Amino acid sequence: MTRMAWHEVAPDGAKALFGVHHYVTKNTNLPEELIHLVFLRVSQINGCAHCIDLHSRDLRKTMSVDKATLVPVWEEVPHLFSDTERAALAWAEEVTRISETHASDTAYAAAAAAFAPKELVDLTIAIAAMNALNRLGAPFRLPVAAKA
Repeated sequence: MTRMAWHEVAPDGAKALFGVHHYVTKNTNLPEELIHLVFLRVSQINGCAHCIDLHSRDLRKTMSVDKATLVPVWEEVPHLFSDTERAALAWAEEVTRISETHASDTAYAAAAAAFAPKELVDLTIAIAAMNALNRLGAPFRLPVAAKA
């Protein structure tokens, strides 16, 4: 079934969400690769095919295919991910699964130890923005660029 293009139906809403995305990708001190890593992991958890496809492609510009492929199991291959990447991935999972985790004090303390206050807020905004975009991309079945 073909579904509507949400961003065309509600362009002002799309503009607002893309504004947050732009802030995160252009106006923070977070490394671009780290942002796309978090975007990919959040999208994997949420099952948004469009965003998984998009951010996998973004990551493969700067990251090995092997490493990008293992993002879903990053905890099992800690030697592939830096301390900062592991902290960001852990926080991304904690915040994305907020109804289960309630952003535990333990998880918050770990994230706060790895990031300066502004970085942690910006990282959390990035996670929140991707969760919002996934909740539009998945139900409206945004297309993927991948070919068989």
